Amino acid sequence: MKTKFILPLVVAAAFVACSDDSSSTAPVNPDPALSSDALPTDLGSSSDMAVIDPTSSSDMLLPELSSSSVLPDVPLSSSATPSAGGIDPIPPAVDGPYDPTKKYTFYGAELTGKEQFLYGRFEARMKMAATSGSVSSMFLNYDLSWKKGDEPWNEIDIEILGKDPNSWQSNILTREADPSISGLTSSEKIHEFGFDATNEFHLYAIVWTPDYVAWEIDSVEVRRVATGELVGSHADADQVKFLTEQQSLRFNLWASKTASWTGKWAPENLPIEQHIDYVRVYAYNADTKGFTLSWQDDFEGDALDYSRWSEGNWEMERVMYRDLNIRVENGYAKLRLDYEL
Repeated sequence: MKTKFILPLVVAAAFVACSDDSSSTAPVNPDPALSSDALPTDLGSSSDMAVIDPTSSSDMLLPELSSSSVLPDVPLSSSATPSAGGIDPIPPAVDGPYDPTKKYTFYGAELTGKEQFLYGRFEARMKMAATSGSVSSMFLNYDLSWKKGDEPWNEIDIEILGKDPNSWQSNILTREADPSISGLTSSEKIHEFGFDATNEFHLYAIVWTPDYVAWEIDSVEVRRVATGELVGSHADADQVKFLTEQQSLRFNLWASKTASWTGKWAPENLPIEQHIDYVRVYAYNADTKGFTLSWQDDFEGDALDYSRWSEGNWEMERVMYRDLNIRVENGYAKLRLDYEL
C-alpha cells in the first residue's frame, strides 16, 4: 500500500513561459495512415466532495480519498475487458541490450478515458518517463479530432519531451472544421521545472473553463490562456473560445519522429515507464465558477477499471500502442515504452 501525498492548491501563479519555435507538435492520432509530421502547425505571434473556488487566494488542502485521442470508430484493444482473473498481463522483457544492427518493433502505451467532459479540472500525480525522442504526457482530446476534414480539432496538452526532462510543454491545439485546412493552430510554450520529472512524483493539472485554460505543476499555476488571446489566422485563432467539443482524458508514452521537437531518438535507454499514482477529475460549476470533485482513481487492485479506461491499439509515429504496455501494479498505473525483435 502506497502513501498518498496531498499538496495544497495555490491558485496564484508564477507565469513562466518561453516558446520553442523549432518544435513540431505531434498530435494524437489513432489512424495509422496519418503521421503527425505530415500535419504542419499554424503558429501565430455532495458533502464529501471538495469544492475549489478559483477566486480564493488562500491555500487549501485537497481531501484524502480512498478508493486519470475512447474512439467509436477505432477498435479498442482486446483488454478493453478484463483478462482472465482480472489481472493485467505483464509485458515481456526487451530482447537483450539494444543492438542498432537489428530491426526492432517499438511499443508504447496510451491510457484512454471513456468519459467525455466539457470543462473541468483534471489532476494526476505522476512520475514521468524520458529518453531522447520520447513523449510522456497527460492531455485532453476531442475523440474525432484525428479525422480532420469536417471535424474540428480540440486538444489541451502537458508533455515531457525526452530531450530535456527538466522542462515541459503546455499547448492548445485547434483546427476549424474546414477540409481545405490541413494544419493545426498551436500555442505551445516550454517551461522549466527546476527538477528532473523522471526522478520523483509531482502533481500535474489542466484546468479548462469557458473563460480560460490553465496549467499547474504541484498546485502552482504556471500558465493561463484566456478567451480573447489570439494565435494564427483562422477561425480558431481564439483557441479557448474554440474549445467547444467534449474531450476525453488521456495519458500516453510514445516516440516521435521529429528530432527538433523531442531530440534524436535514443532507443538504447529503453525500457522506460511513466507511473501514475492517482487521477482526480473535478466538474466545473458555471454558476460559482468553481470545481467539485467528481471521482478519483487510485489504481488499487491488480487491473484497470475498464468501465473508466481503455488502452490504445494504434500506431503513433515510431511505436505501436498495445495493451501489454499498460499494467496496474502496487497502486500505480504504469505505461511502458520498449521494444521486441
